[in-house]
Amino acid sequence: MEYFNVRVYGLLLNDDDEVLISDEQEYGIRFSKFPGGGLELGEGLIDGLKREFMEECNLEVEVVSHFYTTDFAVKSAFNNSQVISVYYMVKSLTPVNLNIKTVAFDFDGEGEVLQAFRWVPLTALSTADFEFPTDKRVVELLQNEL
Repeated sequence: MEYFNVRVYGLLLNDDDEVLISDEQEYGIRFSKFPGGGLELGEGLIDGLKREFMEECNLEVEVVSHFYTTDFAVKSAFNNSQVISVYYMVKSLTPVNLNIKTVAFDFDGEGEVLQAFRWVPLTALSTADFEFPTDKRVVELLQNEL
């Protein structure tokens, strides 16, 4: 591992105790994750998270609280970096107006980079549904809070 890759993610819950999940395909890999992504140089965590929610979901969010920061070494699946991920609980400041899917990887269209969103009940979350180790840890922590 040659450098650190700082990423920030939001845990958005709806009134039915469902969390928003992003199903994505990039670099020929399919994965489910929480909305968010990498920080840009000179950007703070909260500003980066707000930008990512606008870019991915066209959604203005407010950070409610810190949830988790990676506390073990994780190598990126895409490059030679060590990933540090920070997760926040967020709430929506604008209505969620996404094309919500009910099946994982139900993408509209084709291309190199694809994304779709699902609401998943907290009680139905499974580590098996996530590719990346940090997301799996967050699922475990969410389940422990139930």
